[in-house]
Amino acid sequence: MTKNTRIVLSSDHAAIELRQSIAEHVAKLGWDVVDIGPTTPESTHYPKHGEAAARRVASGDCALGIILCGTGQGIMMAANKIKGIRCGVCSDSFSARMIRQHNDANMLSIGARVVGEGLALDIVDAFLSAEFEGGRHAERVELIRSLEH
Repeated sequence: MTKNTRIVLSSDHAAIELRQSIAEHVAKLGWDVVDIGPTTPESTHYPKHGEAAARRVASGDCALGIILCGTGQGIMMAANKIKGIRCGVCSDSFSARMIRQHNDANMLSIGARVVGEGLALDIVDAFLSAEFEGGRHAERVELIRSLEH
């Protein structure tokens, strides 16, 4: 069985430019990027974009997801409503690494009005390079999963 290297990216209108930079960066890392976000600056609703990306991850179509809005908070809240999604908003590389290692996060949210492009790419790198550690964290992740039922 081959590893799923598909990653979905989406955003609202506030984060188009940063999302496109991240998409280019992630593609250079070897990921098959599925960018489903808007391309024009007209106002759009972040819950729809968070949901759409989360459904791609929850279905297994994409292994991971990266979503963005102005703060990263609203789109993250929408994504986390989808069963099977564990998404965290991160403004630093340490948190991005920890949500993968300790929480088995399958989505990352970033605030385009909170961090600049350089830091955003560092956050993405930390998220993508980390792996779930299992062990004592596995029971805790299972407790999170049990909340969905």
